[in-house]
Amino acid sequence: MRRKLGLIPWSLLLCLLFSLSASAADLTGDWIATAPLPDGGSMQLMLRLKQEGAKLTGIVSLSSRDLALQNGQVSGQGFAFTVQTTLGDESRTLSYSGTFNGDEIELSAPPRGTLPPLQYKGRRASAAEVAANWPARIDPPARHDVASNGLAPTPPMGWNSWNHFHRHIDDKTVREIADAMVANGMKDAGYIYVNIDDTWEDSRDAQGNILTNSKFPDMKALAAYVHSKGLKLGIYSSPGTRTCANFEGSYGHEAQDARTYAAWGIDYLKYDWCSASKVYQDSDMPAIYQKMGEALLAAGRPIVYSLCQYGRDNVWEWGPSVGGNLWRTTGDISDTWKSMIKIAFAQEGLEKWAGPGHWNDPDMLEVGNGGMSDEEYRTHMTIWCVLAAPLLAGNDLRSASRATLDILENREVVGVDQDALGKQGHRVLTAANTAVWAKPLAGGGQAVALFNAGSEATTVAVKWSDLGLSGTLQVRDLWAHADRGKVADGFSSQVPPHGVVLIKVKP
Repeated sequence: MRRKLGLIPWSLLLCLLFSLSASAADLTGDWIATAPLPDGGSMQLMLRLKQEGAKLTGIVSLSSRDLALQNGQVSGQGFAFTVQTTLGDESRTLSYSGTFNGDEIELSAPPRGTLPPLQYKGRRASAAEVAANWPARIDPPARHDVASNGLAPTPPMGWNSWNHFHRHIDDKTVREIADAMVANGMKDAGYIYVNIDDTWEDSRDAQGNILTNSKFPDMKALAAYVHSKGLKLGIYSSPGTRTCANFEGSYGHEAQDARTYAAWGIDYLKYDWCSASKVYQDSDMPAIYQKMGEALLAAGRPIVYSLCQYGRDNVWEWGPSVGGNLWRTTGDISDTWKSMIKIAFAQEGLEKWAGPGHWNDPDMLEVGNGGMSDEEYRTHMTIWCVLAAPLLAGNDLRSASRATLDILENREVVGVDQDALGKQGHRVLTAANTAVWAKPLAGGGQAVALFNAGSEATTVAVKWSDLGLSGTLQVRDLWAHADRGKVADGFSSQVPPHGVVLIKVKP
Protein backbone atom coordinates (compact mmCIF):
# COMPACT_ATOMS: atom_id res chain seq x y z
CA MET A 1 0.00 0.00 0.00
CA ARG A 2 1.40 3.41 -1.02
CA ARG A 3 1.44 6.28 1.46
CA LYS A 4 0.58 9.69 0.00
CA LEU A 5 3.01 12.57 0.60
CA GLY A 6 0.59 15.30 -0.29
CA LEU A 7 0.49 16.63 3.28
CA ILE A 8 4.23 17.53 3.16
CA PRO A 9 5.38 20.13 0.60
CA TRP A 10 8.10 18.73 -1.66
CA SER A 11 10.35 21.75 -1.03
CA LEU A 12 10.24 21.15 2.73
CA LEU A 13 10.87 17.45 2.30
CA LEU A 14 13.93 18.10 0.13
CA CYS A 15 15.31 20.57 2.69
CA LEU A 16 14.84 18.04 5.47
CA LEU A 17 16.54 15.30 3.49
CA PHE A 18 19.49 17.56 2.61
CA SER A 19 19.85 18.71 6.21
CA LEU A 20 19.81 15.16 7.54
CA SER A 21 22.32 14.04 4.95
CA ALA A 22 24.72 16.92 5.55
CA SER A 23 24.59 16.80 9.34
CA ALA A 24 24.66 13.02 9.67
CA ALA A 25 27.27 11.98 7.15
CA ASP A 26 29.01 14.94 5.54
CA LEU A 27 31.61 17.41 6.81
CA THR A 28 30.99 19.86 3.99
CA GLY A 29 30.48 23.37 5.39
CA ASP A 30 31.93 25.84 7.89
CA TRP A 31 32.80 24.78 11.43
CA ILE A 32 33.95 26.71 14.50
CA ALA A 33 35.88 24.99 17.29
CA THR A 34 37.38 26.10 20.61
CA ALA A 35 40.03 24.54 22.86
CA PRO A 36 40.84 25.50 26.47
CA LEU A 37 44.37 26.74 27.22
CA PRO A 38 46.35 25.99 30.39
CA ASP A 39 46.21 29.66 31.45
CA GLY A 40 42.40 29.66 31.49
CA GLY A 41 42.05 31.27 28.06
CA SER A 42 40.97 29.56 24.87
CA MET A 43 42.07 29.04 21.29
CA GLN A 44 39.68 29.17 18.37
CA LEU A 45 39.86 27.97 14.79
CA MET A 46 37.48 27.61 11.91
CA LEU A 47 37.29 24.92 9.28
CA ARG A 48 35.91 25.35 5.78
CA LEU A 49 35.55 21.79 4.53
CA LYS A 50 34.40 19.95 1.44
CA GLN A 51 33.83 16.21 1.61
CA GLU A 52 33.64 14.09 -1.53
CA GLY A 53 33.27 10.48 -0.43
CA ALA A 54 36.37 9.63 1.58
CA LYS A 55 38.28 12.70 0.34
CA LEU A 56 38.41 15.87 2.45
CA THR A 57 39.64 19.25 1.23
CA GLY A 58 39.40 22.81 2.50
CA ILE A 59 41.21 25.13 4.89
CA VAL A 60 41.99 25.49 8.58
CA SER A 61 41.49 29.12 9.46
CA LEU A 62 43.60 30.27 12.39
CA SER A 63 43.41 33.81 13.71
CA SER A 64 46.50 34.80 11.75
CA ARG A 65 46.19 32.88 8.49
CA ASP A 66 44.41 30.20 6.45
CA LEU A 67 46.18 26.89 5.86
CA ALA A 68 45.20 24.47 3.09
CA LEU A 69 44.30 20.90 4.07
CA GLN A 70 46.56 18.19 2.76
CA ASN A 71 45.97 14.43 2.73
CA GLY A 72 42.43 14.88 4.02
CA GLN A 73 40.56 11.61 4.57
CA VAL A 74 37.18 10.62 6.05
CA SER A 75 36.45 7.18 7.46
CA GLY A 76 33.03 6.65 9.00
CA GLN A 77 32.66 9.38 11.63
CA GLY A 78 36.41 9.96 11.82
CA PHE A 79 38.61 12.23 9.72
CA ALA A 80 42.23 13.35 9.53
CA PHE A 81 44.38 15.79 7.59
CA THR A 82 47.70 17.63 7.68
CA VAL A 83 48.68 21.27 7.12
CA GLN A 84 52.03 22.79 6.23
CA THR A 85 53.08 25.78 8.31
CA THR A 86 56.15 27.75 9.34
CA LEU A 87 57.08 28.02 13.00
CA GLY A 88 59.98 30.36 13.68
CA ASP A 89 62.43 29.66 10.87
CA GLU A 90 61.35 26.07 10.22
CA SER A 91 58.68 24.57 7.97
CA ARG A 92 56.63 21.88 9.69
CA THR A 93 53.84 19.47 8.87
CA LEU A 94 51.10 19.36 11.52
CA SER A 95 48.70 16.41 11.76
CA TYR A 96 45.09 16.81 12.92
CA SER A 97 42.49 14.13 13.61
CA GLY A 98 38.88 14.27 14.74
CA THR A 99 35.38 12.89 14.84
CA PHE A 100 32.02 14.35 13.89
CA ASN A 101 28.48 13.55 14.86
CA GLY A 102 25.72 15.52 13.21
CA ASP A 103 26.42 19.19 13.85
CA GLU A 104 29.13 18.58 16.44
CA ILE A 105 32.83 18.08 15.94
CA GLU A 106 35.89 17.18 18.03
CA LEU A 107 39.44 17.79 16.86
CA SER A 108 42.86 16.94 18.27
CA ALA A 109 45.60 19.43 17.34
CA PRO A 110 49.36 18.92 17.75
CA PRO A 111 51.67 21.30 19.66
CA ARG A 112 52.20 24.58 17.78
CA GLY A 113 54.79 27.13 18.83
CA THR A 114 54.37 27.59 22.58
CA LEU A 115 50.97 25.87 22.61
CA PRO A 116 50.59 22.31 23.97
CA PRO A 117 48.47 19.66 22.20
CA LEU A 118 44.91 21.00 22.17
CA GLN A 119 41.51 19.31 22.18
CA TYR A 120 38.91 21.30 20.27
CA LYS A 121 35.16 20.94 20.47
CA GLY A 122 32.97 22.69 17.94
CA ARG A 123 29.88 22.94 15.81
CA ARG A 124 28.70 24.27 12.49
CA ALA A 125 29.42 28.00 12.29
CA SER A 126 26.66 30.58 12.02
CA ALA A 127 26.53 33.07 9.18
CA ALA A 128 27.67 35.82 11.55
CA GLU A 129 30.70 33.79 12.68
CA VAL A 130 31.65 33.07 9.09
CA ALA A 131 31.38 36.76 8.21
CA ALA A 132 33.51 37.72 11.22
CA ASN A 133 36.24 35.25 10.27
CA TRP A 134 36.23 36.14 6.57
CA PRO A 135 35.04 39.77 6.66
CA ALA A 136 33.95 41.80 3.68
CA ARG A 137 36.86 43.66 2.12
CA ILE A 138 37.29 47.34 2.93
CA ASP A 139 39.12 48.78 -0.05
CA PRO A 140 42.55 50.21 0.85
CA PRO A 141 43.06 53.97 0.54
CA ALA A 142 44.83 55.48 -2.44
CA ARG A 143 48.59 55.37 -1.95
CA HIS A 144 50.49 58.47 -1.00
CA ASP A 145 53.37 59.30 1.31
CA VAL A 146 52.78 59.84 5.02
CA ALA A 147 54.75 62.61 6.68
CA SER A 148 57.54 61.56 9.03
CA ASN A 149 56.66 61.62 12.73
CA GLY A 150 60.23 62.69 13.56
CA LEU A 151 60.71 59.82 16.03
CA ALA A 152 63.39 57.13 16.48
CA PRO A 153 66.50 59.06 15.38
CA THR A 154 68.39 56.01 16.70
CA PRO A 155 67.05 52.45 16.84
CA PRO A 156 64.38 52.10 19.58
CA MET A 157 65.49 50.36 22.77
CA GLY A 158 63.26 48.72 25.35
CA TRP A 159 61.51 45.49 26.23
CA ASN A 160 58.68 43.42 24.74
CA SER A 161 56.56 40.82 26.52
CA TRP A 162 56.14 38.14 23.83
CA ASN A 163 59.40 36.16 23.68
CA HIS A 164 59.31 35.16 27.35
CA PHE A 165 55.74 35.67 28.57
CA HIS A 166 53.68 34.98 25.41
CA ARG A 167 50.03 35.06 26.54
CA HIS A 168 50.94 35.24 30.24
CA ILE A 169 51.24 39.01 30.54
CA ASP A 170 49.21 41.37 32.72
CA ASP A 171 49.20 44.80 34.35
CA LYS A 172 51.06 43.61 37.45
CA THR A 173 53.87 42.01 35.44
CA VAL A 174 54.31 45.08 33.24
CA ARG A 175 54.63 47.31 36.31
CA GLU A 176 57.19 44.94 37.81
CA ILE A 177 59.19 44.93 34.57
CA ALA A 178 59.20 48.73 34.59
CA ASP A 179 60.42 48.72 38.20
CA ALA A 180 63.14 46.22 37.30
CA MET A 181 64.34 48.28 34.33
CA VAL A 182 64.92 51.22 36.64
CA ALA A 183 66.54 49.15 39.41
CA ASN A 184 68.85 46.94 37.33
CA GLY A 185 70.36 49.60 35.09
CA MET A 186 68.44 48.87 31.88
CA LYS A 187 66.87 52.34 31.83
CA ASP A 188 70.23 54.02 32.37
CA ALA A 189 71.67 51.93 29.53
CA GLY A 190 69.04 53.39 27.17
CA TYR A 191 66.15 50.91 27.28
CA ILE A 192 63.04 53.06 27.62
CA TYR A 193 60.09 51.31 25.91
CA VAL A 194 57.98 48.82 27.87
CA ASN A 195 55.94 47.10 25.16
CA ILE A 196 52.87 44.94 25.72
CA ASP A 197 52.47 42.44 22.91
CA ASP A 198 49.33 40.44 22.06
CA THR A 199 46.49 39.34 24.41
CA TRP A 200 45.61 42.64 26.14
CA GLU A 201 42.51 43.17 23.98
CA ASP A 202 38.85 42.45 24.71
CA SER A 203 35.85 43.40 22.54
CA ARG A 204 34.44 46.82 21.60
CA ASP A 205 31.79 48.93 23.26
CA ALA A 206 28.59 50.12 21.57
CA GLN A 207 30.49 53.03 20.02
CA GLY A 208 33.21 50.74 18.64
CA ASN A 209 35.91 51.72 21.12
CA ILE A 210 38.45 48.99 21.85
CA LEU A 211 38.30 47.62 25.40
CA THR A 212 40.98 45.96 27.49
CA ASN A 213 40.41 42.59 29.13
CA SER A 214 40.60 41.74 32.82
CA LYS A 215 44.40 41.36 32.70
CA PHE A 216 44.68 45.11 32.01
CA PRO A 217 41.89 46.83 33.96
CA ASP A 218 43.09 50.41 33.32
CA MET A 219 45.53 51.00 30.47
CA LYS A 220 45.65 54.74 31.06
CA ALA A 221 46.67 54.22 34.68
CA LEU A 222 49.31 51.70 33.59
CA ALA A 223 50.74 54.20 31.11
CA ALA A 224 50.88 56.83 33.84
CA TYR A 225 52.77 54.43 36.10
CA VAL A 226 55.30 53.55 33.39
CA HIS A 227 55.74 57.24 32.59
CA SER A 228 56.36 58.00 36.26
CA LYS A 229 59.43 55.76 36.02
CA GLY A 230 60.82 57.78 33.12
CA LEU A 231 59.86 55.04 30.66
CA LYS A 232 57.40 54.77 27.76
CA LEU A 233 54.57 52.30 27.12
CA GLY A 234 54.00 50.35 23.91
CA ILE A 235 51.03 48.33 22.68
CA TYR A 236 50.11 45.88 19.92
CA SER A 237 47.40 45.44 17.28
CA SER A 238 46.70 44.08 13.80
CA PRO A 239 45.21 45.56 10.62
CA GLY A 240 43.04 42.43 10.47
CA THR A 241 39.92 41.56 12.42
CA ARG A 242 41.88 39.35 14.82
CA THR A 243 45.40 39.42 16.22
CA CYS A 244 47.82 36.48 15.99
CA ALA A 245 46.50 35.14 19.31
CA ASN A 246 42.87 35.61 18.17
CA PHE A 247 42.07 38.85 20.01
CA GLU A 248 40.34 41.95 18.64
CA GLY A 249 42.21 43.65 15.78
CA SER A 250 41.90 47.16 14.33
CA TYR A 251 40.16 46.28 11.04
CA GLY A 252 37.76 49.12 10.19
CA HIS A 253 38.64 50.98 13.40
CA GLU A 254 42.12 52.33 12.62
CA ALA A 255 41.51 56.02 13.36
CA GLN A 256 39.37 55.19 16.38
CA ASP A 257 42.03 52.92 17.86
CA ALA A 258 44.80 55.45 17.24
CA ARG A 259 42.81 58.07 19.15
CA THR A 260 42.26 55.59 21.98
CA TYR A 261 45.98 54.81 22.19
CA ALA A 262 46.78 58.51 22.32
CA ALA A 263 44.20 59.09 25.06
CA TRP A 264 45.68 56.25 27.11
CA GLY A 265 49.20 57.69 26.76
CA ILE A 266 50.67 55.03 24.48
CA ASP A 267 54.10 55.77 22.97
CA TYR A 268 54.72 52.83 20.59
CA LEU A 269 52.56 50.61 18.37
CA LYS A 270 53.56 47.22 16.96
CA TYR A 271 51.17 46.52 14.07
CA ASP A 272 51.15 42.81 13.13
CA TRP A 273 49.76 41.68 9.73
CA CYS A 274 48.19 38.44 11.03
CA SER A 275 44.57 38.01 9.94
CA ALA A 276 44.78 40.85 7.42
CA SER A 277 45.90 38.13 5.01
CA LYS A 278 42.32 36.81 5.03
CA VAL A 279 41.18 40.05 3.38
CA TYR A 280 44.17 41.53 1.58
CA GLN A 281 47.03 40.51 -0.70
CA ASP A 282 50.65 41.32 0.07
CA SER A 283 50.48 44.02 -2.60
CA ASP A 284 47.88 45.81 -0.44
CA MET A 285 50.30 46.11 2.49
CA PRO A 286 51.65 49.61 1.75
CA ALA A 287 48.17 51.13 1.61
CA ILE A 288 46.96 49.24 4.69
CA TYR A 289 49.96 50.27 6.79
CA GLN A 290 49.64 53.80 5.44
CA LYS A 291 46.10 53.89 6.87
CA MET A 292 47.31 53.38 10.44
CA GLY A 293 50.35 55.60 9.88
CA GLU A 294 48.07 58.50 9.02
CA ALA A 295 45.77 57.67 11.93
CA LEU A 296 48.65 57.80 14.40
CA LEU A 297 49.80 61.17 13.09
CA ALA A 298 46.26 62.55 13.35
CA ALA A 299 45.83 61.24 16.90
CA GLY A 300 48.01 64.04 18.23
CA ARG A 301 50.53 62.07 20.28
CA PRO A 302 54.06 60.97 19.28
CA ILE A 303 53.80 57.20 18.77
CA VAL A 304 56.63 55.12 17.31
CA TYR A 305 55.22 52.98 14.50
CA SER A 306 56.56 49.41 14.16
CA LEU A 307 55.49 47.44 11.09
CA CYS A 308 55.37 43.70 11.66
CA GLN A 309 54.74 41.77 8.46
CA TYR A 310 57.81 39.53 8.37
CA GLY A 311 59.71 41.24 5.56
CA ARG A 312 57.14 40.45 2.89
CA ASP A 313 56.66 42.65 -0.18
CA ASN A 314 60.14 44.21 0.33
CA VAL A 315 58.81 46.35 3.17
CA TRP A 316 62.14 48.21 3.51
CA GLU A 317 61.43 49.87 0.16
CA TRP A 318 58.15 51.46 1.29
CA GLY A 319 58.21 51.38 5.08
CA PRO A 320 59.24 55.03 5.56
CA SER A 321 56.62 56.26 3.09
CA VAL A 322 53.75 54.87 5.21
CA GLY A 323 55.04 56.48 8.40
CA GLY A 324 56.97 53.46 9.70
CA ASN A 325 59.89 53.90 12.06
CA LEU A 326 60.91 50.25 11.91
CA TRP A 327 59.83 47.14 10.03
CA ARG A 328 60.40 43.44 10.47
CA THR A 329 62.68 41.96 7.83
CA THR A 330 62.21 38.32 8.79
CA GLY A 331 59.99 35.67 10.34
CA ASP A 332 59.85 35.18 14.10
CA ILE A 333 63.09 34.53 15.94
CA SER A 334 63.49 31.50 18.21
CA ASP A 335 65.79 31.18 21.21
CA THR A 336 68.26 28.96 19.37
CA TRP A 337 71.65 29.50 17.78
CA LYS A 338 70.38 28.20 14.43
CA SER A 339 67.47 30.64 14.30
CA MET A 340 69.45 33.64 15.51
CA ILE A 341 72.47 33.28 13.23
CA LYS A 342 70.32 32.52 10.18
CA ILE A 343 68.32 35.70 10.71
CA ALA A 344 71.42 37.76 11.49
CA PHE A 345 73.39 36.90 8.37
CA ALA A 346 70.30 37.19 6.16
CA GLN A 347 70.30 40.97 6.77
CA GLU A 348 73.14 41.51 4.30
CA GLY A 349 72.14 43.87 1.52
CA LEU A 350 69.46 45.74 3.49
CA GLU A 351 71.85 48.36 4.90
CA LYS A 352 70.97 51.05 2.33
CA TRP A 353 67.38 51.13 3.59
CA ALA A 354 68.22 51.95 7.23
CA GLY A 355 68.87 55.34 8.76
CA PRO A 356 67.68 57.83 11.38
CA GLY A 357 63.93 57.48 11.86
CA HIS A 358 63.59 54.24 9.85
CA TRP A 359 65.24 50.94 10.79
CA ASN A 360 65.39 47.34 9.64
CA ASP A 361 64.12 45.07 12.43
CA PRO A 362 65.38 41.46 12.55
CA ASP A 363 63.03 40.79 15.52
CA MET A 364 63.40 41.03 19.27
CA LEU A 365 66.31 39.90 21.42
CA GLU A 366 66.35 36.45 23.03
CA VAL A 367 69.25 37.29 25.37
CA GLY A 368 68.66 35.69 28.78
CA ASN A 369 65.84 33.32 27.83
CA GLY A 370 68.01 30.24 28.28
CA GLY A 371 68.17 28.65 24.86
CA MET A 372 71.70 29.80 24.08
CA SER A 373 74.97 30.15 25.96
CA ASP A 374 76.28 33.50 27.17
CA GLU A 375 78.87 33.34 24.39
CA GLU A 376 76.10 32.91 21.82
CA TYR A 377 74.08 35.70 23.41
CA ARG A 378 77.10 38.03 23.09
CA THR A 379 77.18 37.14 19.40
CA HIS A 380 73.43 37.82 19.20
CA MET A 381 73.81 41.21 20.86
CA THR A 382 76.82 42.11 18.73
CA ILE A 383 75.28 41.46 15.34
CA TRP A 384 72.08 43.29 16.32
CA CYS A 385 74.16 46.33 17.29
CA VAL A 386 76.27 46.17 14.12
CA LEU A 387 72.99 45.99 12.17
CA ALA A 388 71.70 49.14 13.91
CA ALA A 389 68.70 47.01 14.86
CA PRO A 390 66.09 47.96 17.45
CA LEU A 391 67.12 46.50 20.81
CA LEU A 392 64.01 45.09 22.47
CA ALA A 393 64.91 42.73 25.28
CA GLY A 394 62.59 39.73 25.44
CA ASN A 395 63.50 38.09 28.76
CA ASP A 396 62.17 38.35 32.31
CA LEU A 397 64.07 41.38 33.56
CA ARG A 398 62.83 40.84 37.12
CA SER A 399 65.11 37.83 37.50
CA ALA A 400 67.83 38.50 34.91
CA SER A 401 71.28 37.26 35.92
CA ARG A 402 74.23 39.58 36.20
CA ALA A 403 75.75 37.87 33.15
CA THR A 404 72.62 38.61 31.11
CA LEU A 405 72.52 42.23 32.25
CA ASP A 406 76.22 42.64 31.43
CA ILE A 407 75.43 41.62 27.85
CA LEU A 408 72.37 43.84 27.49
CA GLU A 409 73.87 46.83 29.30
CA ASN A 410 77.38 46.93 27.82
CA ARG A 411 77.51 50.67 27.12
CA GLU A 412 80.27 50.40 24.54
CA VAL A 413 78.43 47.74 22.54
CA VAL A 414 75.07 49.55 22.85
CA GLY A 415 76.89 52.67 21.69
CA VAL A 416 77.59 50.96 18.36
CA ASP A 417 73.86 50.40 17.88
CA GLN A 418 72.98 53.92 18.95
CA ASP A 419 75.70 55.70 16.99
CA ALA A 420 74.47 59.06 15.73
CA LEU A 421 75.55 58.43 12.12
CA GLY A 422 72.74 55.87 11.85
CA LYS A 423 74.45 53.49 9.45
CA GLN A 424 73.64 49.78 9.32
CA GLY A 425 76.65 47.49 9.13
CA HIS A 426 77.53 45.18 6.26
CA ARG A 427 79.56 42.04 5.69
CA VAL A 428 83.08 42.62 4.37
CA LEU A 429 84.59 39.13 4.57
CA THR A 430 83.42 35.51 4.61
CA ALA A 431 85.60 32.42 4.92
CA ALA A 432 84.37 28.94 5.90
CA ASN A 433 82.56 29.41 9.23
CA THR A 434 83.89 32.91 9.87
CA ALA A 435 82.75 36.36 8.84
CA VAL A 436 83.72 39.97 9.39
CA TRP A 437 81.13 42.73 9.51
CA ALA A 438 81.79 46.46 9.76
CA LYS A 439 79.64 49.45 10.71
CA PRO A 440 80.67 53.06 9.95
CA LEU A 441 80.55 55.33 13.00
CA ALA A 442 80.29 59.06 13.53
CA GLY A 443 83.72 60.68 13.63
CA GLY A 444 85.25 58.43 10.99
CA GLY A 445 85.71 55.24 13.00
CA GLN A 446 84.21 51.82 12.43
CA ALA A 447 82.90 48.98 14.57
CA VAL A 448 84.29 45.69 13.31
CA ALA A 449 82.90 42.32 14.38
CA LEU A 450 84.86 39.09 13.91
CA PHE A 451 82.44 36.15 13.99
CA ASN A 452 83.11 32.45 14.37
CA ALA A 453 80.01 30.41 13.53
CA GLY A 454 81.95 27.16 13.75
CA SER A 455 82.15 24.63 16.59
CA GLU A 456 85.88 25.09 17.29
CA ALA A 457 87.92 28.15 18.26
CA THR A 458 89.66 29.77 15.30
CA THR A 459 91.61 32.87 14.34
CA VAL A 460 89.71 35.52 12.42
CA ALA A 461 91.59 38.33 10.70
CA VAL A 462 90.76 41.54 8.85
CA LYS A 463 93.00 43.93 6.92
CA TRP A 464 92.44 47.65 7.21
CA SER A 465 92.25 47.74 3.42
CA ASP A 466 89.16 45.47 3.64
CA LEU A 467 87.52 48.35 5.50
CA GLY A 468 88.66 51.02 3.10
CA LEU A 469 91.22 52.22 5.66
CA SER A 470 94.99 52.26 5.80
CA GLY A 471 97.92 52.99 8.06
CA THR A 472 97.99 52.59 11.81
CA LEU A 473 94.68 52.57 13.69
CA GLN A 474 93.73 52.71 17.35
CA VAL A 475 91.90 49.54 18.39
CA ARG A 476 89.59 49.00 21.35
CA ASP A 477 87.97 45.69 22.31
CA LEU A 478 84.38 46.56 23.28
CA TRP A 479 83.50 43.33 25.09
CA ALA A 480 86.77 43.22 27.00
CA HIS A 481 86.67 46.99 27.66
CA ALA A 482 90.36 47.05 26.77
CA ASP A 483 92.54 49.15 24.47
CA ARG A 484 94.59 47.05 22.06
CA GLY A 485 96.90 49.91 21.16
CA LYS A 486 97.92 51.23 17.75
CA VAL A 487 97.81 48.49 15.14
CA ALA A 488 99.21 48.65 11.60
CA ASP A 489 97.75 46.95 8.51
CA GLY A 490 95.08 44.85 10.19
CA PHE A 491 93.84 42.92 13.20
CA SER A 492 93.40 39.26 14.09
CA SER A 493 92.11 37.46 17.15
CA GLN A 494 91.30 34.01 18.41
CA VAL A 495 87.50 33.73 18.49
CA PRO A 496 85.69 31.05 20.53
CA PRO A 497 83.13 28.74 18.90
CA HIS A 498 79.84 30.53 18.21
CA GLY A 499 81.61 33.63 19.51
CA VAL A 500 82.62 37.13 18.48
CA VAL A 501 85.27 39.77 19.02
CA LEU A 502 83.99 43.33 18.57
CA ILE A 503 86.51 46.11 18.11
CA LYS A 504 86.27 49.80 17.42
CA VAL A 505 88.91 51.25 15.14
CA LYS A 506 89.72 54.85 14.38
CA PRO A 507 92.65 56.75 12.88
